[in-house]
Amino acid sequence: MGQWRTWQSAALDGIPEGEILEIGHGTGHLLLRLMKLNRKVYGIDPSVQMTRVARKRIRHAGYDPLIILSKAQRMPLPEERFSVILSTFPSEYIFDSDTLSEVYRVMRPEGLFVIVGNIRITGRGLHDRFAAWLYRITGQTGEIMEGWDEPFLDQGFTAQLDRIQQQRAIVIRVIARKDLTRSMFAP
Repeated sequence: MGQWRTWQSAALDGIPEGEILEIGHGTGHLLLRLMKLNRKVYGIDPSVQMTRVARKRIRHAGYDPLIILSKAQRMPLPEERFSVILSTFPSEYIFDSDTLSEVYRVMRPEGLFVIVGNIRITGRGLHDRFAAWLYRITGQTGEIMEGWDEPFLDQGFTAQLDRIQQQRAIVIRVIARKDLTRSMFAP
């Protein structure tokens, strides 16, 4: 109901300087927004159609898209490249151990992995109430279950959960930090 990009913006709150990777860039709105903020950002998505749309959108705005067609479970990227890795409203693949292992691999020491994955619509208008109902029946809203952080901890991250209050919704954001003291790859 016109709120998707507003919800996505919760991923950007407080992110540090450095190169950014967006996993599952979709149609490229967040990539373009970051480029307009003069951030060096790359995108990765397994969908040929989404990649085509994102490239067209970014080129039309006058930017050079740095987009890779690939799955997150096997990223053709160098180790310790990115300060921030973002994913907004991803599918279950984001919690896959192969995905998390790859994120850990391409993330710089003390890097952040920010996921906006769940919202609770709080607006009272008819559209908001309908959207809230629709999100409930499709499982895209609700409270976070106990043990949500286990996949992150198992891969060497520390993780915290934030609830970001926006005008018509509460956005649930996960911030996972590459924890070098817990690294399964540390010597």
